[in-house]
Amino acid sequence: MEFITSAVKEFNGIVWGVPMLIAILGTGCFLMIGLRFLPITRLGMGCQLLWQGRTAKGEGDIAPFSALMTSLAATIGTGNIAGVATAIFIGGPGALFWMWCTALVGMATKYAEAVCAVHFREIDERGMHVGGPMYYIKNGLEKKWAWLGTAFAIFGAIAGFGIGNSVQANSVADVLLSSFNIPVEVTGVTLMILVGMVLIGGIKRIANFASKLVPFMAFTYVSFGLIVLAINFSAIPEAFNLIVTNAFTGTAAQGGFVGAAVWGAIRFGVARGVFSNEAGLGSAPIAHAAAANNSPIDQGLIAMLGTFIDTIIICSITGLVIITSGAWTSGETGASLSSLAFAKAIPGGDYFIAIALTIFAFTTILGWSYYSERCIEFLLGVKAIIPFRILWVIAVPVGALAQLDFIWLLADTLNALMALPNLIALVLLAPMVIQLSRDHFKSTSQS
Repeated sequence: MEFITSAVKEFNGIVWGVPMLIAILGTGCFLMIGLRFLPITRLGMGCQLLWQGRTAKGEGDIAPFSALMTSLAATIGTGNIAGVATAIFIGGPGALFWMWCTALVGMATKYAEAVCAVHFREIDERGMHVGGPMYYIKNGLEKKWAWLGTAFAIFGAIAGFGIGNSVQANSVADVLLSSFNIPVEVTGVTLMILVGMVLIGGIKRIANFASKLVPFMAFTYVSFGLIVLAINFSAIPEAFNLIVTNAFTGTAAQGGFVGAAVWGAIRFGVARGVFSNEAGLGSAPIAHAAAANNSPIDQGLIAMLGTFIDTIIICSITGLVIITSGAWTSGETGASLSSLAFAKAIPGGDYFIAIALTIFAFTTILGWSYYSERCIEFLLGVKAIIPFRILWVIAVPVGALAQLDFIWLLADTLNALMALPNLIALVLLAPMVIQLSRDHFKSTSQS
């Protein structure tokens, strides 16, 4: 096991090196500039379309609002609690700054992904709308690029068992054991049963479940976080100073914090940012492809809100609570660091984090089941869906019992492998996305 861990760690250092960071941030910047900062200037329109999208607006399987909630169900997970804490523990407060940068340019990436997903989606033999990177590569690029679609589907199918299944189940088992002394085996089996009950209904049941639970859990977490920040109000100015300053100068060792160079802040800020909001991975457009929306542009505006909500709002709440509480110098990491930060301000705050992480992770398992299922369908056809669902449910308790450090490492590696085909496709399809956007807003301004 040590040899495997060492090998994956070495490979992880390669795939998350300078080239990958340039690819993720560069693609986002390229799209943001090409779109003339549309994701920022049209943020209000996106919110308006989201509200209107509670009902179907065209052909598709789920309402536009439900598509975003399904996407958020997958993205709002351990990355928002344990991931942010890990980034700060390794990269210092400056890591939060680089998470913000990743999110801002990631909004352009997420917008382009959803536009392509709806524009190039297909209807499978069951009559369901299917799409995502594998389909916009297949239908939008020349045949010589077809292998990228297959590569994405393979990486997406495998990555789901890491980022969307094992990591989530493992984190829940760990936090429930430490907070409530619930045996890992009990957590694993309970999660398996609950996931199986929802999974049987496919995307419509997942979307219906997500549309009710995701808004509630996000609002509750943000509200609780704002209460903690109100208690720590006097420390907020210094927190922002630390975040911005340490993003460019590194962080000196203090307390239980061993210190971090600028590169550490950038690397782990970007990596955890991508892990949390998934901009560039190509996962979210799989959900948006099922939206009952005839306008790719409208769905793109709705989709980009996912990155804003996930990172700019929820991850920021977690990061600011950790920094203002002073817990970031305690030597704790992961969910334990977040729990300590909340508990310092409010008695029982650690129990709140345990419950929040459990719900976040549960919805992530559901959302990612759909992503990986679509990848499997692309590779093997609809006949593979039922066997996949059975395997997915079985993997939940297995993940709960696995070694956390190795799974986090493996998930990071698979994220990078999954992102590469998608980023290449987005760059090649960027002219089409830009032209569609300009034509859309030109026509709406004239009408």
